[in-house]
Amino acid sequence: MERQSGTRLIESDVVVVGGGYAGLAAALRLHDHAVDFTLVEAADRVGGRVLTEIRPDGGPVDHGGQWVGPTQTRLVELAARFDCPTFPTWEKGSHIEVWHDGTRVPYTGAAPADGPGVTEYVRVTGLLDELARTVDTVRPWRTARFEEWDARTAQSFFRSETDDADALRRLALAVQGLWCTEPDEISLFHVLFYIAAAGGFEQLMETRGCAQDSRFGTGAAGPARAVAALLGDRVRLGEQALSIAYDADGVRVRTSTTVLRARRAIVALPPHAVRAVDFAPPLPAARDGWLSHSPMGRVAKVHAVYDTPFWREEGLSGVATLYDDGPVGVVFDNSPEDGAHGVLVGFVYGDRLDGFAALDEAGRRAAVLESLVSVAGPGAGRPRDYMEKIWTLDPFARGGYEAYATPGGWSGHGERGWREPTGPLHWAGTETASEWNGYIDGAVSSGYRAADEALAGLAGANGPARPDEMNGENKVDGVDGAGRPDEVDGADRPEGAAR
Repeated sequence: MERQSGTRLIESDVVVVGGGYAGLAAALRLHDHAVDFTLVEAADRVGGRVLTEIRPDGGPVDHGGQWVGPTQTRLVELAARFDCPTFPTWEKGSHIEVWHDGTRVPYTGAAPADGPGVTEYVRVTGLLDELARTVDTVRPWRTARFEEWDARTAQSFFRSETDDADALRRLALAVQGLWCTEPDEISLFHVLFYIAAAGGFEQLMETRGCAQDSRFGTGAAGPARAVAALLGDRVRLGEQALSIAYDADGVRVRTSTTVLRARRAIVALPPHAVRAVDFAPPLPAARDGWLSHSPMGRVAKVHAVYDTPFWREEGLSGVATLYDDGPVGVVFDNSPEDGAHGVLVGFVYGDRLDGFAALDEAGRRAAVLESLVSVAGPGAGRPRDYMEKIWTLDPFARGGYEAYATPGGWSGHGERGWREPTGPLHWAGTETASEWNGYIDGAVSSGYRAADEALAGLAGANGPARPDEMNGENKVDGVDGAGRPDEVDGADRPEGAAR
């Protein structure tokens, strides 16, 4: 990989904008088809919203996405290809619920069998599953009650179904945990689509056999780093796309140092980052409207490190859900596989983040440790290290884990704005996935899909295929990599530029 300086012109068949899992998967697909490409990434690392820090003791800490489940087959296969092993998420022992009145409720599984609001929570989430089974995840606008559901918020649906205050607290935390937003901000249809894309509500919420099943021994960025190493100097770090000009002849992507010219572009950025790019001509109204209805979630991820995972000796799993007034909503045991030291990870979601982020560093640390003490006891208040990543402050992602759709976004702009190509531009990113939308696996499949579209376009297969006709696993054989867009004008050609 290169960190480039000096203005230059680079030509390739495809330029990939964004070095998260979506962009890397797209580039890997192109590499496997021997198609010439260049990938530009604004940050000084690959992985995007997956951020693994290697600590001084050699252990990885995941500040972003980190889990993988057995039905996330594309990520599983990618990790296997690059020999990135996984290990089961720790969940042995009693989980803890902490309630607003200070009550601590031990339980195992998704929720206590007779906890506050459980019966109504199970009934309402079962109804969500029932409705989600009717959603068409490839062509969502063909869902029978599409416009009706997209006109409502999750909150309006929950309140129409139950007046149980504790069940509503549970439902709110579920929304916060999955989309890092509040129930009154997200489209009900998007909730149902997302559940359908994962294969059911339990798949989203549970650990063993579900979304939180396993972690990567290398850290979750391990496969991303391995892909980037294979791709080599065609991955250019520290190159933020400032503008993208496109027409029937191809694309020109400008960074502060480089002009990249290609026949096709794959834009694999979070929606907020797409809106920061200057497009010429401007993006179609449907695409722009979709982006305007796709705010990023609000989340911070915090880690406390201890000499040992002491809570295990006390019969606790380290897994907790908190319905109190503290900042932390969910806690997991994030210790290394060998248990050489203990790590508790906590998540600060949605409205809780607003007040949390306003505190100074010492105040945030104290507030988090108070939450952890309520979960694991006094020892949790004495960590040897504390780390935090406030994703809303990230200069490129500006939120996490993913964007969600507000009411009216899908019905007003989804059919033409969600992921339909814009001329020679193809759209990738976990938000564009039909399976495991919002997850690393969804990012990988979206990259494959966008690359397949670009390959079809390069091959002249009656123009670019519509994304709703592709499944992310299609392969386009016999691609002819020859040909470039017309020469850029003299003003665009830096002196001595060459590849």
